[in-house]
This record gives sequence, structure tokens and C-alpha cells, in this order.
Amino acid sequence: MKGILIAAGRGQRLDHLTLDQPKCFTEIGGKRMVDWILEAFHQAGLMENIFIGGYLIDLVRKEYPRLQFVHNDDWQNNNILASLFYAERYMDQGFVCSYSDILYHGELISKVLAHPGDMVLGVDTDWRNRYIGRTDHPETDGEKVIFEGDKLVHIHRDIFPGDANGEYTGVAKFSARGAQLLKQHYFTVEKKFTQRPWREAKVFEKAYKILLFQEMLEQGTEMNVVCIDGGYIEVDTIQDYEYALAKWN
Repeated sequence: MKGILIAAGRGQRLDHLTLDQPKCFTEIGGKRMVDWILEAFHQAGLMENIFIGGYLIDLVRKEYPRLQFVHNDDWQNNNILASLFYAERYMDQGFVCSYSDILYHGELISKVLAHPGDMVLGVDTDWRNRYIGRTDHPETDGEKVIFEGDKLVHIHRDIFPGDANGEYTGVAKFSARGAQLLKQHYFTVEKKFTQRPWREAKVFEKAYKILLFQEMLEQGTEMNVVCIDGGYIEVDTIQDYEYALAKWN
């Protein structure tokens, strides 16, 4: 099973921090975010890792020659879902994918790998405490989830915060079967909606991963969750960066 790090975008909301380096190079607690993520991958036994890059990809190639690279050369015109599928050829034997602007430890990766489900999302149940005072990226922007037991029921930004059990961390595992299901649904939607509006996305290419996940749930696909209670931070804005500097170690 491979680890796939989705890191093509610039991260403009981090302002000056991404003027001359990729977002994932932002340093928190003495390490770049990409180093925290790769450390978590390695702790859980994921040694073969793919980096989906776009903005300043050559800088990452130079600094991390042991990674396998995929170039999202249209990163300015697409979003995280389309970006993930630039690594389609690495998916067949199963994979764990991760956002690149997040902080977490190996426990999260170990938990998604240990769950027997074919599609398993990592969820933070202590998510609301992290949003206190987070005015630049409020709860309404969170990728919120509702689950029953370990079964995912609903995933959407528009879930009322008080109804959500937690927030999707951006980490998910897909077994070989799960990868096939994900690809099947993705290409079915892509064929119908290329360069056209789809769900909440202005065009399909700009869709988030969670929109496809919700589409799959509505069509009866089973997805599972594993939970962590904190130990996770998203770094999307300068305000988040300052929070992470104070809280993460």
C-alpha cells in the first residue's frame, strides 16, 4: 500500500509564507509540514510515497529525491479531487491519501490502516475546540461528518456544526477494492460533468474530495471512519499558522 500526498496548490491564504516555497514547506514545531506527514507515514509502515505537486514542484524534487513525483500541471485550474487522480496509476494495490496542509501523528495513519473497511476516513472528534476564535476559517468551512458507530452517514461543509460528530482530517485509506470503487465513481462523474457544474462545484474540475464521497454515500457505497480526539491541526491561513506555532509540538 502506498502513501499519496496531495500538494499541488500554492495556498494563497498563507500569504508571504508561500511566496517562494510550497505550502507544505511551512515550518511548524521545527519541521516542515511535509516532514511531519512523511514521518507519520513511515511510523505506520508506508515507505513508498507519491507526491502530487504543482506549484514549485521542482523545489520539492530537489529537496526530497526519494519521493515519487506526479506533476499536476493544471493545478491553477483544478482542485484536490482532480489533483488526486493525477496519481491514478498508483492506486490499484490500495493507498492512503493525505492533504499536505495538516499536522498529525502516525497514530492516525495506523488507525485507518488497521480498520478492515475498504474506504476509511480519519476523523477528528475534538474539532470544535480547534475552531474557537478561528475567524478566517470558521466552522462553516469545515469538512464536517456525521457517523453512526464506525459508518459514515454524511460528509459536507453545510452540516450544521452542532449536528456534526467530527471533522474529516483529509486522511483516508482505500483498499484495492476501495480504490476500484473510487475510480469507478470518479470517472462516471467526470464523463458527464467535465467543464460543467457538479454539485456545489462551479465546474467538476474544481470539486473537493468530499463531494465525491457524499455522492458515493448517496448511491449506497459503505464508508467507514476511525477517530482521533485531537492531535490534528489544519494550517490554511495565517491565523491557523499562528495557532499551530503555539499548540503543535
